[in-house]
Amino acid sequence: MNPLQPFIDGPIAHRTLHDVNAGRPENSYEGLDAAIQHGLAVEIDLQLSADGVPMVFHDYELDRLTDETGLISDRNALELQQIPLLGGTRVILRFDEFLAHTAGRVPVLVELKDQDGTLGPALSELESTACEIMRSYKGPIAVMSFNPNMIARCAMLAPDVPRGIVTDPYNASDWPNVPAERRAELAQIPHYDQINASFISHNRADLFAPRVAELKSQGATIFCWTVRTESQESEARKIVDSITFEGYMPKGVK
Repeated sequence: MNPLQPFIDGPIAHRTLHDVNAGRPENSYEGLDAAIQHGLAVEIDLQLSADGVPMVFHDYELDRLTDETGLISDRNALELQQIPLLGGTRVILRFDEFLAHTAGRVPVLVELKDQDGTLGPALSELESTACEIMRSYKGPIAVMSFNPNMIARCAMLAPDVPRGIVTDPYNASDWPNVPAERRAELAQIPHYDQINASFISHNRADLFAPRVAELKSQGATIFCWTVRTESQESEARKIVDSITFEGYMPKGVK
């Protein structure tokens, strides 16, 4: 069986099935429980605490998603576990806690957030700590990152976990901290074969790029981010094997 089939069988809830108006913050217990209720795969983000613990959190700073300020990487895990997420009743989660609660009930697509800010070669503890946790997990799981160097390391540390690259046209306005030469390189997705990836998750607005078609013709599984309407889904479905969505409920979801 294709290890990515659980992600292909249905849409993937972006940062869990979040809706702050319904009391479900992104990357939260509430969002996870809602996804499980609907049988939906979830996409989550990992950042690293000051003491090297993978935390389920998207931003580098605490400001948007909590009442706290400053970098998540400046707080240790115990401190972070005391911080409530805005719009919900629960706190920031450790990755191992998240997977223990999921317990294989829905597929989990894990994005490792780049830790040096330039999508460069510098490695971090996030790869090793996240892979150690994923290696022992029994449910359907896959890992990806915008930084292919992080995924190359995952290939060595957790070779049995399906891996892919999050991809983009890498416009300067969206990636001000990434050097122009690096952006141009990454836009061509040159590392796919080098790291023996099995999928990409590409920017929804750029799905008709020639490189996406080339990878698809070579057998790559194609996911995309982030679909927010039924019309966007209809367009994306012409190309992709599965969508990552938020802000609406895709057709067919019970």
